Order: sequence, then structure tokens, then C-alpha cells
Amino acid sequence: MPHLNSTFRQTAMKWAMGAFASLLAPAFLAAAVWDRPAQAAPYNRETPVVAAVRKVGPAVVNISSKKSVERRPNPFSAFGADPFFDSFFKEFFESRRPRRYERTSLGSGVIIDGKRGYILTNAHVVANAGAITAALKDEREFEAQVVGADPDSDLSVLKISSKEPLPSIEMGDSNDIMPGETVIAIGNPFGFSHTVTTGVVSALNRSVKTQDRLYRDFIQTDASINPGNSGGPLLNINGELIGINTAIYAKAQGIGFAIPIGRARRIVEDLIQYGEVVPAWIGVRVQEMDERLRSYLKGGGQGLMVAGVERQSPAFKAGVRQGDILQSLNGRSVESKEDYEALARDLSPGDRVGLVLLRKNKKINARVKTALFPEERALDFARERLGIEIEDLGLANRLRRRISGVRITFVDPSSRLGRVGAEPGDVISRIDEIEIANVRDFKKAMVKYRTKKSMVVLLLRGGQGYYITLKM
Repeated sequence: MPHLNSTFRQTAMKWAMGAFASLLAPAFLAAAVWDRPAQAAPYNRETPVVAAVRKVGPAVVNISSKKSVERRPNPFSAFGADPFFDSFFKEFFESRRPRRYERTSLGSGVIIDGKRGYILTNAHVVANAGAITAALKDEREFEAQVVGADPDSDLSVLKISSKEPLPSIEMGDSNDIMPGETVIAIGNPFGFSHTVTTGVVSALNRSVKTQDRLYRDFIQTDASINPGNSGGPLLNINGELIGINTAIYAKAQGIGFAIPIGRARRIVEDLIQYGEVVPAWIGVRVQEMDERLRSYLKGGGQGLMVAGVERQSPAFKAGVRQGDILQSLNGRSVESKEDYEALARDLSPGDRVGLVLLRKNKKINARVKTALFPEERALDFARERLGIEIEDLGLANRLRRRISGVRITFVDPSSRLGRVGAEPGDVISRIDEIEIANVRDFKKAMVKYRTKKSMVVLLLRGGQGYYITLKM
């Protein structure tokens, strides 16, 4: 009997242990499953943005421009403008050599032609620069030369030389940009090289007014564009160049602007070929109409009155006449002189332009083929618009008077120069940034500045120089 009880107890114990194990097994299994990390499929981290940056990054350059600035010590900084210190210290301090300060301004650029070494950037990045250095992402550095600059569009082309082909960017199309599409900006803000920011196209055809200029047709984006980003590329999601970033609007916060590459193409071609933008010649002068004039001419709607047509100009040959009302140019309406001038600046010599005119309440479609303004007409332009005739000073005159320029031989008293007191015998020595040494220089200045709203003329008389601003 005792043996039977022992056997029974052993059997019962085994059964209990088995039951307990069967109860614990699911719990251990659950714990094991809980502790094991999930084997989820990994995300593809190489997004289109990453691919675009990898593709374009090597073509983005960091531009540093250095210049020397001379400053004389201020002898009156500690004493104020006291007459005693003025007379006592002035001669001593002015005889000291001026100090030289070297400043470095940073910006960005992008290589648009790797074979020839052309870099596109902003004009303000390299304005008044001394030595210019372009540094690539692989830390190679090159001395860069300015091929040409156009402050009106804020674009400049630089050139570097390399024994090996350089990386370059693929041009895109800025004419099919869609508001809301993803864009990428690469640049060197605040000196941090190859910084990438992303955003979307916020708006198109934006106008930005700075202290001295009005820039039109900008791309607006919310991608961060700060000082140092200027001149860098704005890319679409495929890594194609659609704009050149610019940080000219100091009040912008969370707003960036870029120059459309479609507009930049024509400017780049001129800068490479001529070193400057060559304006297309249409040959019309326009003026805005007030309500009284609009009612008198029965023009109706919007438009500009053609105030004058140059003889034998492309517009004259196409049948445009004084008194016509210009309503559109290449399908875009013109409501102000600024509209017309902005559209005309985007034209190249040889382009065919469609004009819609209103003449005696009838619509006329004119087709104008633009041209280069002929240099031989420059003196006629000076006679018509400035009211003067000029001639070379001659070598003997230049040596005797120790001046260079062109001598005025005739002044129309009712002309712009006549009204400010210019007289025959006065010498024009400079027009804007062009030094005038002879009639050829004068003609060049007339061709270059004939479409400007104003020009600054340096007039010499009796050994004295006078700067005169002429409204055109």
C-alpha cells in the first residue's frame, strides 16, 4: 500500500508539472516574440532631392572676391570738429600713408559650360571686385576673370581655366514652371559651403524693387535664400537649372527670389559674345496716356501712345507710325513704360516681334524684326535727343588743355543740355562709366545708353568739371 501511494504521488506530480509547463509555454512564446525586433522593409532614403543634389553639387562653386580699400586715419575722431585740431593736425595726418583694408565678399555660382569654364553668378557678387577665386566642392580653386556683367538683370559671367573638363549643370526650362512644384537651392550662405535648402515655387512673374532698380519676372520660392546664396542654382526635382538665386531683397524673411533661366540665357549669350548686353533696336518711343489723352485719341482700353518712330528703324519699316497706340508686344500687354522697357530688354537683335497697334479705332498687327542699333546713327541720336553736335578735340588741343573728351560745337537752347547751361566749347569727358576720349567713344556711349531713363555726363569748362544728370 505504501508503494502504491508513492507511485500515485509521482504520477500526480508529473501531471501537475506538465500542466504547469503547458500553461507557461504560450507566455514564454509571447515574450520571445515581443522581444524580437520587427523586420519591416527599409525606406528608400535616396529621394529625388538627394539624387538631384548629388548630380548638381560638383558644378556649384563658392566665389570669394577681394578688394583693397584705402582709408586715411581720422585725426578728429577723438576731438570732434574743432577748428584748432583741424588746422594743427590736418597736414600731419594727411601726409601719412593711407591704410589698406582687404574685404572678402562671399557668393555662389554655377558652372554652365565645363569645357570653356564659364560660371554664371549674380552681378552684385563680383561688383567692384579685385581678385576673384572660384572654389569647387572637391576643394580645387581657380582664379576667375569677369567676362561680362549686367547690373540691370543682376547677372554676370565668369571664366576659369582648367586642364581637365569641369563639371557643369544641365539647363532646364523656366517657361513651364508650376506654382507648388518642389525646388532646390544650393549655395554658400554665410560662408557655409554647399548648403542645400528645399521648398516650392510660391509664385511667378514677381517684381522686386530695390533702392535703385526694379527687377521683374522673378520666381518666388519659400526655399531659404540668404546672403551667400546669391548666384547659386535653383533646381527642379530633376536637377535641372531653372533659375539663379538672388538675395537682393533685404526685407525678405522666408521668401526667396530667382532669375528665370529662360530670361538669363539671352543675357548670358550677350555677355559671352560682347562682354555686355546689347539692346535690340526697335525704333519707337512710347509715352503713357492719361484719361484725357485716352479720351481724345479714342484709344479705349489699355496701351501706350507711340510718341515717335525713328526713320529707317525696324518699327518704321514695319509700318509703325507716330500716334499709334501700342497695346501688346509678343502677346503681352503693355500698360506702362516700365512694361514696355522690361519686355524690350529681353529681346535680341534679329528677333521677330509681334506688335498689336490701334490706329483710328482699327487694330493693326505689325511684325518687326529687331536689329543692332547702327553706330553711324549715334550722332543723329545725340542731335535729336540731347540737342548737341560734337567733334574730336584733336591731339594738339588735348595736350595743350591736358584733358580728353569731345568738344561741343552746337547746342540747341531748348534741348536738355541747353536748358542746364551747356555751351559750344564745353568738353564732354565721361558718360556714365564710359571715359570719352574721342568721337568713337562718344558713339559707343550713345548706343549703349540710348534706352536708359537717364545718363550722367561729366562736362568740362575752364578747368572745372560738372556732373549733369540728363533725363532721357
